[in-house]
Amino acid sequence: MARAHRPGTFLCGCAGSVIGAFTAVLISTTGYSALPGAPEQPLSISDFQPETLYQDGDVENWKSNMTGVLRAAMGLAVENVSMNKGDTLADVLSSVGIDNTTTFNVVQAMHDVFNPRHLRAGQELQLVFDALGANGEPVALSEVSLEIATGQSILVKRDYDGNFTASEILAETHSEFARATGTISSSLYESAVAEGVPLDVLTAMVRLFSYDVDFQRDIRPGDGFALMYEQEVTDDGRPVRTTAIHLAEMTLRGKPLKFYAFQHDDGEFGYYNEKGEGVRKALMRTPVNGARLTSTFGSRKHPILGYTRMHKGVDFGAATGTPIMAAGDGVIEKRGRWGSYGNYIRIRHGSNYSTAYAHLSRYARGLSVGDRVKQGDIIGYVGATGGATGPHLHYEILHNKAQVNPMTVKFPASKKLNGTELAQFQDVRANTERKFASLGAPSDVAMIEDSAEEAKNDQN
Repeated sequence: MARAHRPGTFLCGCAGSVIGAFTAVLISTTGYSALPGAPEQPLSISDFQPETLYQDGDVENWKSNMTGVLRAAMGLAVENVSMNKGDTLADVLSSVGIDNTTTFNVVQAMHDVFNPRHLRAGQELQLVFDALGANGEPVALSEVSLEIATGQSILVKRDYDGNFTASEILAETHSEFARATGTISSSLYESAVAEGVPLDVLTAMVRLFSYDVDFQRDIRPGDGFALMYEQEVTDDGRPVRTTAIHLAEMTLRGKPLKFYAFQHDDGEFGYYNEKGEGVRKALMRTPVNGARLTSTFGSRKHPILGYTRMHKGVDFGAATGTPIMAAGDGVIEKRGRWGSYGNYIRIRHGSNYSTAYAHLSRYARGLSVGDRVKQGDIIGYVGATGGATGPHLHYEILHNKAQVNPMTVKFPASKKLNGTELAQFQDVRANTERKFASLGAPSDVAMIEDSAEEAKNDQN
């Protein structure tokens, strides 16, 4: 059942004082002798809660409502509760004494904006109760509120007519630039997390460099990284979402590889090196995040057949169910079971290149032969179907229908800026470098009033 968080000693002490005063009132209004020195006229209850706790001749009514008096006296007009494992919203409300009708109405109202079945153990809820009515009637639930994500809350509120309505409330946010730099000791992941890089930023960074960097073989201890990214942050300092990476750099064996964000006229961001050459290549070398290279391209002893033969792709070891991305824009030309490949997908990229993905545990929903996919779309999930000794992705790149080494094949940049657009990019790049330098220490942030307007000004 739900666990209520009660007020501390201070509130309890206050409650004791109030209850003591109430007791004096009871004594004086029911005929008991007053203490020596007590006023001759009995104290009015309205002296404690003006116009809310007492009306003449209504002593018995408010006496029978002592639960409500105690709730108000102990500061429980607002009560915080948390959900335990197995709790439903109805369980939580019932556990604090909310009647069945009110509980049903609150749950039904919440369904209009959020499914209460998605609430999980540990979820905090705030319950707001009315003050006691003029006639001392029992307190009634007025509001239920909960934060379902950073900066996103649900409010269920009782209207004047007694009905409950639900609404979604988004916190006020502002934009901040954040900078992170670090030296890789064991892995990029561990080093970036140690520097406070959010997981979504790290994932985007890995994808950004996956066209040029083999994260299993190219990275060495002592290599470095640098990032500057923009986030929407609540006014109390909690990040809501990352809106863009503006600068990403990796230094591998002393050689820097740096990319800058550039916003095009259509509002989309592209990433380019110092020369204005697009980072996005024709095909990704590593179409699965967080995987390790377990088998390279070339001759090897087959782990099942036992003899040496050509391995015409590369294998990436990853847990079953790890998402697999389309390595580039293209059209699905094969999807289905295919011999020792198991569950298999092949995508055609233009007239010269194709990519193949084998041993999938399952396919992404809604994909069929002939469908178009975009680079980075999820097309399936890692598995061990067909001739596989364990879960992994077998990945092939085919050039003119012949397999080539995915780790060494050279791709031209997908786009190169020229003319006015290149000049605009160089202005943005210079401003990005200045802002990055101004942030100073790795943990520093810079607040901006309107990042979109600033980015627009940079390009003018």
